[in-house]
Amino acid sequence: MKSRLERIRPFIVMDILRKARTLSDAIHMEVGEPDLTPSEGVIEAYERAIRDRRFYYTEAKGLLRLRERIAEYYLNRYGVEVSPDRIIITPGTSGAFLVVFGLLAGQGRSVIISDPSYPCYRNFSYFLGAEPVIVPAGGDTNYEIVPERLQDIEHAGGLLVSSPANPTGNLYGEDNLRALIEFCKKRGWLFISDEIYHGLVYDRKERSALEFSDEVVVINSFSKYFCMPGLRVGWMILPDRLVRKAEEIVQNVFIAANTPSQYAACEAFDDEHLYRVRETFRQRRDFLYESLKGLFGIDRKPEGAFYIWADISSYSDDSFDFCRRLLESKAVAITPGVDFGKNQTNHYVRFAYTRDIEELKEGVRRIREFLN
Repeated sequence: MKSRLERIRPFIVMDILRKARTLSDAIHMEVGEPDLTPSEGVIEAYERAIRDRRFYYTEAKGLLRLRERIAEYYLNRYGVEVSPDRIIITPGTSGAFLVVFGLLAGQGRSVIISDPSYPCYRNFSYFLGAEPVIVPAGGDTNYEIVPERLQDIEHAGGLLVSSPANPTGNLYGEDNLRALIEFCKKRGWLFISDEIYHGLVYDRKERSALEFSDEVVVINSFSKYFCMPGLRVGWMILPDRLVRKAEEIVQNVFIAANTPSQYAACEAFDDEHLYRVRETFRQRRDFLYESLKGLFGIDRKPEGAFYIWADISSYSDDSFDFCRRLLESKAVAITPGVDFGKNQTNHYVRFAYTRDIEELKEGVRRIREFLN
């Protein structure tokens, strides 16, 4: 167990957030947490659940009413019929990833992940005693894993794709998504789709992996698009053959997701509110992209999520030191690329546009001063 724990690395952005919070005038462009609030219906439902003493365990799979609302959401948004029996509510996506990775690790199988990618993917694997298979992905493929780079991989059990992705904001193309799902089917691998940033897509419609196959795992959450990060409620949709075993893991690992949060999440599907959320982030993306593209190397305008992945190699070959100096001298917090892997990440930083435009403007002003 010691060797497993030694391999788990710090989540650097959370360390930066802690330090930035000690500065009274800090500009926060580091953490991937929306600053917007959920709809009033969510807040009222949460308060009502507490008042009505709805704080006891639900079944391990989660509140049936919420699972039915999620199934309805997939039908309306993607035209996909999903049985509520295939949906399991989890404590954010983290709970879902631990369960799915655990299913594979229990069979001695590893997960393929891209580099750069969300750091917790690797650390979940290490914690479970599994060795992730890392596939570098860069601007030449729009930061997408492509089937050609998987041909020589033999000892794996699953492929994890995040679209839109953290930290790059790239959106997988429909043809490649379909090809990867088919590739996994031929190899007998589980295709795992992290769709936590669905809804936060600005220039074309995102596609769910469920539109192409029922034999995939889809993971999502109310933390980003629905602006409910601290309520810690997410979900996973599984092939029928995996549902019971996943439910057994949930029963033993965390029993069930937070009950009041589940009642609140039932009221999160407010189309007007979600439209305003998306448009707010679209405006921020447009502003920050136009402001930064002349300062840093940016491969392309991000299509989704709320991040900009920027090349700082004109200024530094040490992204951690660059971020440290920017925070200490100008009180601007951003995330070093090394948090997301080893594929040229020393040359990159991530900006999060999770603050209002006035704060982003001040952040850009300070960054210009820092660079000059």
